[in-house]
Formats: sequence, C-alpha cells, structure tokens
Amino acid sequence: MRKAFIKHVKRFPWLTNVTLYGCLFAGGDFVHQLFSRNEKMDWRHTRNVAVVAFSFHGNFNFFWMRFLERRFPGNSVRMVVRKLFLDQTTAAPLATSVFYTGVSFLEGKEDIFQDWREKFLNTYKTGLMFWPFMQFLNFSMVPLYMRTTFTGCCAFVWATFLCFSRQSGDGTANAALTWMFTPKQDTTTEPEAEKLGPKVDQTGPKVDQTGPKLDTEGPKPENPSPKEETQTPTVKQDDQARTKEVEASLNKGAQTDTTPSQERGPQTSTDSK
Repeated sequence: MRKAFIKHVKRFPWLTNVTLYGCLFAGGDFVHQLFSRNEKMDWRHTRNVAVVAFSFHGNFNFFWMRFLERRFPGNSVRMVVRKLFLDQTTAAPLATSVFYTGVSFLEGKEDIFQDWREKFLNTYKTGLMFWPFMQFLNFSMVPLYMRTTFTGCCAFVWATFLCFSRQSGDGTANAALTWMFTPKQDTTTEPEAEKLGPKVDQTGPKVDQTGPKLDTEGPKPENPSPKEETQTPTVKQDDQARTKEVEASLNKGAQTDTTPSQERGPQTSTDSK
C-alpha cells in the first residue's frame, strides 16, 4: 500500500499533494470544533476553511516547494538554512494573512482585515515556535514530491490553532493551551434545566444563630402633640374668664342687698320724731 501511494504521488504529484493538503487543513477546523464541544457543528465554517486551503494554501505550497528546490538545490545545511529563512520570512506571513482575510471574505464580513490586524502578529510569533522545526525536517529529510503532503500533516495541527485563534483566541500559544486544558463549564440552558426538573436544596434550613435582639434603649417618652400644647392655654383663659364673671355677678348681688337698707334707715328716724 505504501508503494502504491508513493507511485500515485509520483504519477499525479499536484493532484495528490493539493488534495491531501486541503483535506488535512480542513480537518483541523473539524478537530477544533470537537475540542470546543459545541452543540452543533458549524459546517459552513469548515467549508470556508476548506475553500481557502484548496484554492490557495495547497497550490501555493506545492509550487513554493519547487521554487525553493530549484533556487537552492540539495539538502546540505547551508541550503536548508537558506530555504528555511526564506520560507519563514515570505511564505509564512503570506499564508497566515490569506487565512484570516480569506475566511473573513467568505463569511461576508464588512472589514475583512479586522482579524488580521488584531491577531496576525501574535499568530506569526507563535508560528516561529512551530514551523521552523517542521520545515527543517521537511527540507532535509522529505523528498520533493512528498513535501507538500508532509506540510499538510503539520498544517493539520496548525489549522486547529488558527481556527481557535480566529474564533475565540488572540493568536498566542498560552490562550490555546488554556483552551485545551481548561474543563468546560456547565452551560445548561433554561429549557434544558426545566426538563431536568427542579433542583433539590440539600443544605437544609438555615438557622439564625444570632438570637433575638434586645431593646436596651428603654421606653421612649411620649411627646405631647402640638394640638394639645395649643389647646391648654385656651382652656386656662376660659377658666379665668368664667371666674371673673362669677365674681362680677356676686358683687352685683351684694350691692342690690345693701341699697334698700340704706333707704329705710332715714325714713324710720323721721317717723319717730
């Protein structure tokens, strides 16, 4: 089977390499969605990634490998270093830029350069920790007719990282590692929670251990209402007026009793004379 595969690659190098590269690159998005544990697979996004991989990345890598081999033939250390330097300074930033802008264009975004501006630099720095080692093995050990296929196998892992960075990451390796090794929280929706039934509170009733609050302030004195305060002076005035009326009536009575006696006195005296 291995011999048949190699024979097929030698017979149809472009078709075999580009097809394998595109399938592996699109498979990276599929793995990313599996790791994300989404409720539904976003096949539209996988299709967009596959379109970019088949139309550009696979074809560009196939002809780029042949250009480097013609420009720097052989697998000596000097030639491998030259190929590696040119690959990382030219092909790597170009491929990353096409991925971000191409997928955004296929999704119909108004600003297709938004993801590129926000995440390109971090993504390129992360790629420098991965691709130089892979391409060193590719240029030094893999024959020319298999180099695009080998690059596609490496791109399978790289595409998983790219899809994560574009959707929820920032292009850094730390964000990807955190996403991979952090357990996903339970995000059960309300309808699903109703199907599962009400949650039973097993903690028991809460006991108030603070005790009753004591009233240490004592009874508050009752303040007289302003109406009572205003009524008391009027009552006193009424009482004084009544006493004055009584005294006046008594004085009048005494005067009436004394006037007849005074008139009768002189009359008796004249009669006696």
